[in-house]
Amino acid sequence: MAPAVTSLTEASNIGHETEVASIKRLAGSAALSSVPSEYTYTKNPNEQGDANDPEHSIPTIDFALLTSGSPDQRAKVIEELGRACEEWGFFQVTNHGVPERLMKSMIDACHRFFDLPEEEKKEFQTKNLLDPIRCGTSNNVAIEKVRLWRDFLKVIAHPEFNSLYKPAGYSEVSLEYSKRTREVATEILKGISESLGLGADYIRKAMNWDRGLQILAANYYPACPQPDKAIGIPPHTDHGLVTLLIQNEMGGLEVKHKDQWVLVNAAPGAFIVNIGDQIQILTNDKYKSIWHRAVVNNKATRISIAVPHGPSLDTPALPIPELLEREGQAPKYVGMTYEKFMELQASPAALTKPCLEHLRI
Repeated sequence: MAPAVTSLTEASNIGHETEVASIKRLAGSAALSSVPSEYTYTKNPNEQGDANDPEHSIPTIDFALLTSGSPDQRAKVIEELGRACEEWGFFQVTNHGVPERLMKSMIDACHRFFDLPEEEKKEFQTKNLLDPIRCGTSNNVAIEKVRLWRDFLKVIAHPEFNSLYKPAGYSEVSLEYSKRTREVATEILKGISESLGLGADYIRKAMNWDRGLQILAANYYPACPQPDKAIGIPPHTDHGLVTLLIQNEMGGLEVKHKDQWVLVNAAPGAFIVNIGDQIQILTNDKYKSIWHRAVVNNKATRISIAVPHGPSLDTPALPIPELLEREGQAPKYVGMTYEKFMELQASPAALTKPCLEHLRI
């Protein structure tokens, strides 16, 4: 095994820092033939993913029909979108207008960042959850029981755009990519709002979307000698409203559907989209934020870029009164600002029970 090298990872909300080798450096060691004990993760053997069963394929939403189709076509797509949110919580979006070359350029730019020498990445290794630029390894080494087989880069792109000055070209590509993904996310949020029988701008206005948080979160999962004994990201839900994800040619996203893990196969050039915890709160559990995980492989590096979009940091999500009245329901959640919710997700309390359960009445 390679000698110990330092790659500072976040110790969010803990108050101290932990040093641990980056997974890129560890996986690149010629002597590595097995998963070190601190990375050993046990999966349930009865919960393996399957991407070949057509009944376990995530729904497809045609973005062109959502935004520029006839009234009848739009109504049909909004109905499909609502069904996808209610039955899956995940769907792929095609014909969205974001050029495939831009998506590929964004992946390539992130790959070049992870390929930078360890010393050059150290200036971006911080422990604060909402620092504008943050990179590291695993997730939260200070509190997690098992280290994750991934390195990450997280850059806040909205409400204020932040970027890296290296590698060359990253800033220009990330600016264009963050703008285009936010445009797509805005239209999806409008469609979700309409699927609930609300005005197109209802959720956007209620969540102060124009000041909302957008993060470009890149994940680097190198090939693993024993992929069945490690995990890229363990089962989790997303904290925001909607997340848009792309990946290189290597798959690895699994979604829990009807108590089975389903390996997601997306169409070339499609966005994989999922709704987050804030939508589940707003809809009082009608639309659920679904558990998903990232598995690793022994063939090649996987890179994914998830772009979560959330409310403004000072906005609390609460069950929508109009929906409660229509359904004759009492609210199931108390309010919490988005910033506090994110802090909760990064805290030891999230290890004892899911974040949403902390807010459940």
